[in-house]
Amino acid sequence: MNRHLLKSRTLWISVAVVAVLGLIGAVWLMWRPAIAPIERPTMFDTAQLQRGARVVEAGDCAVCHTRPGGEYLAGGLPLVTPFGTLYSTNITPDAETGIGQWSLPAFERAMRQGIARDGHFLYPAFPYVHYRRMSATDIADAYAYLMSGPAVHAPAERNQMNFPMNIRPLVAFWNLLFLHGEPLTPLAGRSEAWNRGRYLVDGPGHCAGCHSPLNLIGAEKSSEYLQGGSVDGWHAPALVGMGQRSNPWSRAQLVGYLRAEIVDGHGTPAGPMRPVSLSLARLPASEAEAIAEYLLSLENPHPLTQPPPKTPASEPADHSTGALLFSSACAGCHGPAAPMRTIDGRPGLQNTSALQAASSRNFLKTVLEGLPATAGSPGPLMPAFAASLDNAQLGALAAYLRQQASPDQPWADLSSTIEALRQETK
Repeated sequence: MNRHLLKSRTLWISVAVVAVLGLIGAVWLMWRPAIAPIERPTMFDTAQLQRGARVVEAGDCAVCHTRPGGEYLAGGLPLVTPFGTLYSTNITPDAETGIGQWSLPAFERAMRQGIARDGHFLYPAFPYVHYRRMSATDIADAYAYLMSGPAVHAPAERNQMNFPMNIRPLVAFWNLLFLHGEPLTPLAGRSEAWNRGRYLVDGPGHCAGCHSPLNLIGAEKSSEYLQGGSVDGWHAPALVGMGQRSNPWSRAQLVGYLRAEIVDGHGTPAGPMRPVSLSLARLPASEAEAIAEYLLSLENPHPLTQPPPKTPASEPADHSTGALLFSSACAGCHGPAAPMRTIDGRPGLQNTSALQAASSRNFLKTVLEGLPATAGSPGPLMPAFAASLDNAQLGALAAYLRQQASPDQPWADLSSTIEALRQETK
């Protein structure tokens, strides 16, 4: 046989073998076996159920798996991502539409690997990247609590994911890149409370899922841990260097804020943080205290070496319209002499985190959306002003209050942010 022909044939055989092996490897990577269904277990120890209830609260399970007006943990909440809209699933023990046929090993696999009982891949909007760092005991306790609850028949909503993320098996390659880490263990030389706070933040609480920036394919940038992110159109502020800022957090302030209280100097949680803080408020206060101890120990790796530059002097802006709007729409609760400041603890606005932030987004979102009433919670309650304030009025109000809070650093992004928020609402 011709030597060149033999070399060519050998080359093509090698290429074919590599292609077949690659295909086999890809199929193996994107396939997971189903775990056999079981009869729903019903006998659990009371102490385990109590522990499980605390784990489910710490993991914010109801925040995502309960839609407004829906049954507890029955899913259906739309989760808008850069890759499309997901709907949270039913995690009640219903045999057909929930997890009633899941064994503990199936549940633990979902929590640690993001694989459902039937073998399909879960999208990483479900924070299994963090849940995999939980202890086996906590996962077993959460399983017991979920299985002990009422079963709700609630079929899953159809996801609306963009190509190629609508092909679930491709999540396997995302997992290969980003699904790492083992269950957290206490660090020597740190207090019990500090280690507990670290566990809650990095494990069930999955704080970095919102408070760290994401890369182009939706994974947290580990090099920018807790340095700020975004969620549902809100800015999730950095959680590092909280005690070293120009408006620093004290331990008492952070504990109160984490427990959904109104904190003098920082306000109260709004947006996606509101239900998280309400969950923490249902846990023992020691949990929020541990989180605060851990977070306040984190230094900002990029601290400001000098104060932000002041805006060059110019003609004083006319804030009369904003002052009039504040007087008519806001002063009844937030003015210096407002009875609600005493009766209901409503904060003055100048030192709230939203008005001190570099971006106007969170303040504007709070005004537009308000603080809706939450069942079982005494408040606070704030009406939404999206329909009663037009863009010019909203901008005037924001500019006036920012001038009160930080006169040398007016927001330059007001008009564009207001327009963007209106478009996002549409």
